[in-house]
Amino acid sequence: MVKHLRPSQSPTASNSNFTNFTNPSTFILLGIPGLETAHIWISIPFCAMYAIAILGNFTILFIVKREPSLHGPMFYFLCMLAVSDLVMSTSTVPKMLSIFWFNSREISFSACLTQMYFSGILVAMAFDRYVAICNPLRYSTILTNSVVAKIGLAVLLRSVIITLPYPFLARQWPYCRTNIIPHYYCGHMSVVKLACADIRISSYYGLFDLLSVTGMDVFFITVSYTQILRAIFRLPTKDARLKTFGTCISHLCAISPLYIPRFFSSLIQRFGHNVPLHFLVLTTSLYQLVPPVLHPIIYGVRTRQIRDRLLQLCTHKGT
Repeated sequence: MVKHLRPSQSPTASNSNFTNFTNPSTFILLGIPGLETAHIWISIPFCAMYAIAILGNFTILFIVKREPSLHGPMFYFLCMLAVSDLVMSTSTVPKMLSIFWFNSREISFSACLTQMYFSGILVAMAFDRYVAICNPLRYSTILTNSVVAKIGLAVLLRSVIITLPYPFLARQWPYCRTNIIPHYYCGHMSVVKLACADIRISSYYGLFDLLSVTGMDVFFITVSYTQILRAIFRLPTKDARLKTFGTCISHLCAISPLYIPRFFSSLIQRFGHNVPLHFLVLTTSLYQLVPPVLHPIIYGVRTRQIRDRLLQLCTHKGT
């Protein structure tokens, strides 16, 4: 039988408290270590942000589904982003709030491994903006519904294939120290750091994922926007250049809160041994909570068709 440590016990307790187990049935999530007394207060902005993310992204999906004129490539990509945001936030925030509100810290090993998955769609949206600006006359012929579906499937498959080794690597290690995770969700490094084995393979693969996938995303986004800027500077008037560049502002604003915090969080988790745990956890929350909140706000404000349709719905209900 597996003997688990109580949440009140320190993960660095004496060896007499440890019980060898190679496949723990449950883990204990601490939430935000060092800020346990402030969990209730921290939950207020986190809960508000999650509610905004759910409402905003479902509103985007509802409007696009209801309005036939929005059934086009750009809005299909926007729907993919909304679904990705909903999955990413819902996979972690409800459990986090249950820790803060009800002290429900246990999570099964299988559920813990499941939380390691997430997907993104930003690169595909960068490609969409590139085609729309650099090849406006060929936009409808390049980004057909079939091409959009293939791009979405490719992004999803890439995410699934790249993240697939994580649960297998985590499952193979013997966990003989503790089952307490100093976090509010099961990140790959947060879990494998509990193993009593040489986890360099897991660490190296995590770095490979970070540098190759994130690096690949940033590379393609940079190439796309280099071409976009070249096309913009060839436009005849300043007003035309400013108006065209405005169509890219939304995506540029969406990139920053997703990639930058994730990149620094991953590096800090591996190399920042003296960084306070609560700082690391709060940094992680930035790329899990902020983008799902910002995306519907940014695209709702910047996309005229969605903004106009939302105003029509609100005005119709008001009358």
